[in-house]
Amino acid sequence: MANIKSQKKRILTAEKARQRNKAVRSELKTAVKHVRAAVEAGEKDAAQLAANKAGRLLDKAASKGIIHKNQAAKRKSGVQKLVNTLS
Repeated sequence: MANIKSQKKRILTAEKARQRNKAVRSELKTAVKHVRAAVEAGEKDAAQLAANKAGRLLDKAASKGIIHKNQAAKRKSGVQKLVNTLS
């Protein structure tokens, strides 16, 4: 443990941020899983709705710096390509 007061505070705030970021990343994975499940079930409308929600979550995570903007774009593209396989 650090001796300096400001460093003690940084340790606490970094841990809070880590927990928050972990929760957001987990939410992103769950959103993508919902898309995959809808695609496997062949439900085009449900898959598109899930893809829209996942896209919003990915954009939000990228804007907050939790994931890189290019990674968000790559994941959104992959999810949409998956939905487009249904016709």
